[in-house]
Amino acid sequence: MTITQLYYVLAVAEHKNFTLAAEKCYVTQPTLSMQIQKLEDELDVLIFDRSKKPILLTEVGQKIVNQAKNIVNEAGRIKDIVDQQKGYIGGEFKVGIIPTIMPTLLPMFLTNFIAKYPKVNLVIEENTTEEIIQKLKNGHLDCAIAATPLEEENIKEIVLYYEPFVAYIPDTHKSFEKKEIEVSDLDLDRILLLQDGHCFKNGILNLCKNNSFLSENHFQIESGSFETLIKLADEGLGTTLLPYLHSLDLNEKNKVKLRQFKNPKPSREVSLIYPKNELKIHIINALRDTISGVVRGAIAFHDVEIISPKAQK
Repeated sequence: MTITQLYYVLAVAEHKNFTLAAEKCYVTQPTLSMQIQKLEDELDVLIFDRSKKPILLTEVGQKIVNQAKNIVNEAGRIKDIVDQQKGYIGGEFKVGIIPTIMPTLLPMFLTNFIAKYPKVNLVIEENTTEEIIQKLKNGHLDCAIAATPLEEENIKEIVLYYEPFVAYIPDTHKSFEKKEIEVSDLDLDRILLLQDGHCFKNGILNLCKNNSFLSENHFQIESGSFETLIKLADEGLGTTLLPYLHSLDLNEKNKVKLRQFKNPKPSREVSLIYPKNELKIHIINALRDTISGVVRGAIAFHDVEIISPKAQK
């Protein structure tokens, strides 16, 4: 039994196809199939039911896959131990970032990180929270940046910063003259939100559902981008909420329409999340320190109320 054989088994279990699994492992399909067959012969069991389309795990195969994940992950820790002992911070490092954080946070820290850790090859993906969780569990991401708390088993969270919600209110709105607002000042039957799949939308829904007067029919889901929501609000179609860092990029004409909430300001918690096996923890810590350093000067809010990104029934 070898680590390579277990790695191949995990690939087939994930993709449910020998050919696709071989492509992902950068080997030929006959090579991958032969190694898995050798493992099955050694164990005297069938790991996969090849008569099914797509290929399925047998009952014992599922148990083997669960254990193989632990073994492959632990094997990866050996290189981490050596790298940390040598003080080496380098190699490929895959990071997932949710869409409502990527455009504002990435430009803030990327140049600094690359300059400080030139031997790290960052591979950055934009993923939804659901995609990030799955990829972290499958070992396809080393860490991610997302709104928390997520309370996912086997995933750790390190808080990076708290980002307030900021209201965008056109000059025709009744609350435009107010310097600070409350949730009750918004027209909840005309609020413009992101499409399904964005956890920022869930945070706003959870924020507004704290108000007993809100019904299930009060929301209009209009767009997949904040820019479109702003344009719709300017056309008199409602109000919207933005992440604080995104509001900093608006032009001066639009910034006049921003309104902060009264304390404690409703905010989202943004964290670095990673598997509990802590593979490449030395790079994770380096990324955390870099981001915390640059964000500290941009966000100085302390009196905040954290709104969960998890959709609430």
